[in-house]
Amino acid sequence: MARSTHFCRGPALWLRLGLLVCPILALAGLPLTAHAGCDVTIDSREARALADKVWRNESGRDAEKILWWNRGEDFPSLGIGHFIWYPPGVDGPFQESFPPLLAFLSARGVALPAWLEGDPPPDSPWLTREQFVDARNGPKATELRRLLVDTVALQAEFMLARLQGALDVMVDGLPASRAATVESRFCSLAVLPAGRYALVDYVNFKGEGVNPRERYADQGWGLRQVLEEMRGEPPANVDFADAAARVLERRVRNAPPERREQRWLAGWMRRVDTYRWRATRKE
Repeated sequence: MARSTHFCRGPALWLRLGLLVCPILALAGLPLTAHAGCDVTIDSREARALADKVWRNESGRDAEKILWWNRGEDFPSLGIGHFIWYPPGVDGPFQESFPPLLAFLSARGVALPAWLEGDPPPDSPWLTREQFVDARNGPKATELRRLLVDTVALQAEFMLARLQGALDVMVDGLPASRAATVESRFCSLAVLPAGRYALVDYVNFKGEGVNPRERYADQGWGLRQVLEEMRGEPPANVDFADAAARVLERRVRNAPPERREQRWLAGWMRRVDTYRWRATRKE
């Protein structure tokens, strides 16, 4: 599958890497300014805590699971956020986020193993889950595991930078009334520590909801869909958790039967339930 980290040059290339690299490389600093009318202030201490929560959600903060390949998936999931990396010839419907992470790490001065260098970044060297499992202690997997364990803090910055550009991406092209709803609900979450955690985790977990390929029955499951599903009832993070549960249940109902997505729903529900954390606390 051809890719380029220079996808700012045209809309077709922009979609290939899942709407990630350019805004992340351009907006990697803290504090976050998500939109002209909505600041998301996250200091380094909170950033570390959020990264730890995301890592626990994805793999129980197990360093061995920093390299993972789910049964039934066509791709490995890597790093603390289980970033997707497609093998050659696989052009799945989900946003591919590991090559943008490699570009981000390189831009931050991290020395990548030689086999991971390149523009565009390489495809996954493992074609199947069986190959991946067999090679888990091989030289490439060992180098990659060390890289990811050593760059946990930068992976957190990568996720935060993605959130930084998410609001503008989500409201782009929406009618004024829908854009105002999305922005208002985003900002109602941004003022709560639990809300900021929910935003960071969910956009990493299921994306912004703007990729037209991430749809079943023409219905998405990303952050924009959850914000629109909210009912505007305080506290915002509990409202968001309820909305996320409804959106993910809808996704499972709409999914092609052969994907058997019902098997993941219980874990997804446990994850969104963590968004209810400290519902009444404000900074």
